[in-house]
Amino acid sequence: MTFTGNGIEKVRAFEVPAGIWAGGRCVGLPRTVLVKWHSCWSNMFYQVYVNGQYAGATVDNQQRQMIVQTPTSLETPVRIEVFAVEVEEANTDFSTEIEPSIGQSGRVRICLLRSQNLPIGATAQIYFDNGTGEIDYDNPLNNSSIRVWPAQQDKAGFGMSRFGASDFGYDSAAAVGFGKGSFGNGQFGLDADTFEWVNAPLQAGVYKFALKITNEAGNESSGSETIQVTVVPAARPAEQVSVSSFDKQTNQLVLSVS
Repeated sequence: MTFTGNGIEKVRAFEVPAGIWAGGRCVGLPRTVLVKWHSCWSNMFYQVYVNGQYAGATVDNQQRQMIVQTPTSLETPVRIEVFAVEVEEANTDFSTEIEPSIGQSGRVRICLLRSQNLPIGATAQIYFDNGTGEIDYDNPLNNSSIRVWPAQQDKAGFGMSRFGASDFGYDSAAAVGFGKGSFGNGQFGLDADTFEWVNAPLQAGVYKFALKITNEAGNESSGSETIQVTVVPAARPAEQVSVSSFDKQTNQLVLSVS
């Protein structure tokens, strides 16, 4: 298998005009860009990926441009990449081979294992260190408690399977079935489902997070802390680019970006 970005340079994306006025101004076609590139390869096809997702492939080894769809959000930059592939693999999706970019939104996703050992009525609280290195357990990061079991039927229910084969008062028929959840994280014969929590955008920095579980009686578990997490906020795209000056002697162009 050959899947490489080496030898491909000058990847550029151009707005596709939906109409052009007499003065040269145009109306851009939404969600569509023309991607062009240079390549040293002569016997390879090319694939274009948008934010790590397969967007299309060329129809021959001479093609050096392609029109692709892009997200409509202007809050985060769009990552466009071009890779060379073997002819017979031109239509194979290699998204899993692409290294994911560092967090583009300033958010952190915490994945929690919802074990059947957690009691009905349990709630979760998320804490963090605000970049200080010490977790602040007095001020939860989530605005409201996270219910581990939003409904009683989410937990393996009483009388739904072989009596006495699970927690007191609960049988295991409603548990996540084998091969349908987070494989290997549950008890033998059952998988464990997970749920996720995503925080509001944070400033750039290194943070640690922690989780505590509280039961209906108010008993609180000890904090389970994460490793340090590096948060990189999204880069805001330029709203306007104009030519500030051009020096013919040095062939230097100065752009003004806002």
